[in-house]
Amino acid sequence: MQQLMSEHLQALSRLVAGGLADSPAAPAAPSAAAAPPDARIGYHFGLQAIAAAIDEALADARKEILTAQPDGPRPGPTLDDALESVRRQIAGGVAMRTLYQHTTRFDEATKNYVRTVSDYGVQVRTLAEFFDRMIIIDEDVAFISANEDRTNALAIREPAVVRFLKDMFERSWDRARPFPFVSTHATRAAEQVIPSLRNSISKLLVSGYPDKQIARRLGISERSLQGHIAAMKQELGAHTRIQFGYELGRNETTFIV
Repeated sequence: MQQLMSEHLQALSRLVAGGLADSPAAPAAPSAAAAPPDARIGYHFGLQAIAAAIDEALADARKEILTAQPDGPRPGPTLDDALESVRRQIAGGVAMRTLYQHTTRFDEATKNYVRTVSDYGVQVRTLAEFFDRMIIIDEDVAFISANEDRTNALAIREPAVVRFLKDMFERSWDRARPFPFVSTHATRAAEQVIPSLRNSISKLLVSGYPDKQIARRLGISERSLQGHIAAMKQELGAHTRIQFGYELGRNETTFIV
């Protein structure tokens, strides 16, 4: 299900990046001059332009802000900026829910951020993996990445597409686990999230994803991924990567710490 949702979002991003046009030859990275004049689709090129567009939309938030932030822990200054961008809205009663990946439970900066925003009533949950970065404001506009390195973005105001993206968020939210709003020792955090993380690793390996892509999707380093794989191989009694892959496919094992 998770892989299918991710593929749907990638396909949707490609569709919208083409301006919902009929032509199958839409450019992969359209220039501002080439973007179709459709008020439902806003193209933003560069991180500063993206931030400005998001801040403008946040200024008009009235009901709810939904954010999905993959790729694991984020730098402390980035979290501080994120808090400042929504402080007025959430203090004024705008609801906010945020999805992170499980690996953020080991990060002190993220734990401090969550502790702060929880005082405002913000809800935070985590998953092993989910779709790409996304922000939805009042079910009116959704921001998604338009390229792999996330230096371009789309602001989508087509109601049907925004509803689709919100449904994806809600499905992931229902499966996610609440982020502990108090400091958690690393050992306890591991007990809570590593089984789910290793299940995701096994599914991605069986599906044929390379290590680099798996690490990025799960928000961990390749070195950490190799540590998990080594532990999983030991759990299965596998001595080689080929034997490990065979055992994964045959047993569809659920891994524990």
